[in-house]
Amino acid sequence: MIGLELITTLGGLIFPPAFDFIKKKFLKPGSDTPEATASALATTKPEVLPDYINAVVGLKKAEIDFFNRDVIGTASQWVVDLRASIRPIGVILSFIVLFAQIGLAYYYKDMSMLGDPVWTGTRLSAEVVISSWFGDRIRMK
Repeated sequence: MIGLELITTLGGLIFPPAFDFIKKKFLKPGSDTPEATASALATTKPEVLPDYINAVVGLKKAEIDFFNRDVIGTASQWVVDLRASIRPIGVILSFIVLFAQIGLAYYYKDMSMLGDPVWTGTRLSAEVVISSWFGDRIRMK
């Protein structure tokens, strides 16, 4: 069981920064970006630059409108606050679950209860929640 706990905890801490590093290292951004095109137009044909900028702005507005095609209005502030607090609340509850398991094991002086499949599954789930939350916060610059 220790190996499984090690994999879940370290996996949540290591995988997000590792994928971030791989993405930045090997998947270089293309040179055919709107900024690169605007830079090239500014040096070669500055008279068409305003039309190009207006076209890029129109494209971005169309993409935003398409993305928000089924959104009507804005969400209530309590909904926004609830959605923003879900992950921190989950991490806090996971810490409470882990400390409760430790406290119960010491109170009953029976560490074998931690080997029970229900306790193990609960502990592993709490470790995954905590490590994935902290792993998402680790970034390589």
